[in-house]
Amino acid sequence: MTAIQISIFLENKSGRLAEVTRALADAQVNIRALSLAETIDYGVLRLIVNKPHDAKSALTKAGFTVTETEVIAVEMPDEPGSLANVVEVVTRHGLNIEYLYAFVEKRGGNAVVIFRIDNIEEALKAFQAGGARVLSAEEVSSL
Repeated sequence: MTAIQISIFLENKSGRLAEVTRALADAQVNIRALSLAETIDYGVLRLIVNKPHDAKSALTKAGFTVTETEVIAVEMPDEPGSLANVVEVVTRHGLNIEYLYAFVEKRGGNAVVIFRIDNIEEALKAFQAGGARVLSAEEVSSL
């Protein structure tokens, strides 16, 4: 089970983030989680949204460079050591975490972390073997 992440490449200049968020708002797309990484010239905005295909369409129409990426949403207890335990599962299987970020809201009493891992299929097997609860795309979109 994977979720779809939308990545938008933005020039690092005033107003570009506002243009992205307006295009999504006009398309009735709700942002559930986000990560923004920047360099001197550009940034990469990564989003988990309720309607990824609508988001990609709206942003492409607005002139942005947009990609869809498979990511894994893992639910874990919101307590010390939970992230360490999940990361160790991936490490034991020799997989590389390219990046991760967390949801702003909790799911019940649990936290949700988004993982981008170099080998999605092996990562899913590793999480399953390690007892981690991986959320479906539908569960992620409805958070």
